[in-house]
Amino acid sequence: MNDFLNQVFLDNPVRDYLILIGVLLFVSFVKRYVSKGMAAILFRLVRHWSPQIEEKDFINLLLRPLEYFLLLVTFMLTIDRFTFPTVLNVHVYNKATLKDITDTLLSLAFSMSIIWIMLRLIDFIALVLEKKADLTEDKTDNQFIVFFRDFFKAIVFIMGAIAFIRILFGPSLVEKIIAGLGIGAAALALAAKESIENLIGSFIIFFDKPFRVGDNVKVDSWQGTVEKIGLRSTRIRTLEKTFVTVPNKKMVDSILDNLSLRTQQRVAMRLEIGSETPADKLLKVLDDTRSLLKSNSNILPGFTVNLNDFTKDTYIVQVIFNTYIIDGTQYASLRENVNLAIIRLLAANDVKLPTTSTNVTFGNLDI
Repeated sequence: MNDFLNQVFLDNPVRDYLILIGVLLFVSFVKRYVSKGMAAILFRLVRHWSPQIEEKDFINLLLRPLEYFLLLVTFMLTIDRFTFPTVLNVHVYNKATLKDITDTLLSLAFSMSIIWIMLRLIDFIALVLEKKADLTEDKTDNQFIVFFRDFFKAIVFIMGAIAFIRILFGPSLVEKIIAGLGIGAAALALAAKESIENLIGSFIIFFDKPFRVGDNVKVDSWQGTVEKIGLRSTRIRTLEKTFVTVPNKKMVDSILDNLSLRTQQRVAMRLEIGSETPADKLLKVLDDTRSLLKSNSNILPGFTVNLNDFTKDTYIVQVIFNTYIIDGTQYASLRENVNLAIIRLLAANDVKLPTTSTNVTFGNLDI
């Protein structure tokens, strides 16, 4: 038996191969339980940050990355005692041998597992902060968390890309790239000018807060509800229920009207009355309209009702008032009630709106 175990195959004894297979099989069976245990221990260390987070949510985030990390580390530690077979160590590309390529692949896999765990940890931190943000009425905090979650994930991806370049091409290339950044910084900044401006615009939006998620805004010809503020752009659900993407630079530089922040709404009406109406009836209509607005509790003091202008066919009465009602449905109902009340008022005073008539003359007859 010992002779068989000591038999050398591809420069390594059979015993080492059996140990490798046994260890990998054992770890494959227990990796889920070990990963759950490690995740549970980590959860106990961080659960005081947010009692609203359940343990299963944390374990579900880290379980798969920890499983692959545990299996990969076990394989790397076990394979380290092996001697790479000389017969397989052939030149594959340029001066690189098969051993160099396998070492590079293992390094890349190890780096990917670390990046995967870091991304899941960022997701967990974002989940903790979202639970706390849900306790407040302000939805800006939720979008702020999403923004910085994506921002830090982008940084992790950049760091991972640099690590991959270093593994694939060596530290000298990374140094050359960093040195080259000083030379090409101007060209890079010019090429990414729009993206940098939009990124800066997103920071301005979050810290200056000209609008928040859920606000009804109007910028240029677009009006709608802000649904998301991203790293590059802001998404707006328009009145036509379309989804418009506006660059953050435009949201900052353009004249933006935040309709959700208005404290009152202004109503301006133009009432045309036929020129055949006697002056006393016209004055009665003006007085009754003022009394009507004064008696409505939803209309603020300081309204205007006056004879603004007249033509040969009409008297033009101007009606202007403000209201605290901001909601669209209630505002429309108020406008309807005021309009119907003025129509009844005109009918009660026997005052008619101007009509279009055409006079046709045949000789001395008017028709």
